[in-house]
Amino acid sequence: MNHTAILLPGIITPAKITYRYLLPAFGGAASVITRDLAIYDKGAPPPDYSFDMEIDAILRTADDAGLDRFHLGGFSGGGAISTAFAAQHPDRLASLVLMEPAWLGNEGQTDDEIAVRDAIRATEDLPYAQSLAAFARLNVADDVELPAPPQGDPPAWMEHRPAGIFAIGPACRNHSLDLDALRSLACPVLYMRGARSNPSMYLRIQERAAKIFPDFTIEIFEDRHHFDPPHRSEPERTAELLLEFWKNAEARLPA
Repeated sequence: MNHTAILLPGIITPAKITYRYLLPAFGGAASVITRDLAIYDKGAPPPDYSFDMEIDAILRTADDAGLDRFHLGGFSGGGAISTAFAAQHPDRLASLVLMEPAWLGNEGQTDDEIAVRDAIRATEDLPYAQSLAAFARLNVADDVELPAPPQGDPPAWMEHRPAGIFAIGPACRNHSLDLDALRSLACPVLYMRGARSNPSMYLRIQERAAKIFPDFTIEIFEDRHHFDPPHRSEPERTAELLLEFWKNAEARLPA
């Protein structure tokens, strides 16, 4: 069986780089469309950027590929967008995969989450290099030693990424997530988390998600964190996990 999925990257790295190790690990057993976030479709983030733009882009991608129902997944910001899509178009999904989603609605956030989000918002006032470093530190556990930034000129695709980081925060805050729609979601949901990511963010989101989604599975990668994610560092295990999850999800679809 060849499973059909759309995978979204996070707010920083393009899709082809995000999933460059994962895609070959499927060994031809899945047809995966990797789509860059719509925030960068015209280069710089548009001033009126919203999650509705991302949701419309996913619909166009699926329709252009002739997909009536498909598996959807996303990492970090892409996971947040996938959640928003699921709430608006649950009938289009065969399953939902959330890889450390950066957001799960504004309702019911814990004090830990709010503190991290406030700290991330404060990084917008820092100089460029300091802002990125502070943003990275807030996404991992305290004992994680992050590598030094790469030397030399940044790749061309990095030009608009800082602006993207600053634009996705307001998009999250301004989007109204329909939690009732998620509570009645018929398809299964898989939540993937690195044990070394910031627990005040990703563990708390996991705990909230477990109370929302009726069919919810958690997979923990003990040695991974937000900047050393499973799809990059453990692609074979990740591919095997996804293929099995997609297979089981499809077995439940109506004939």
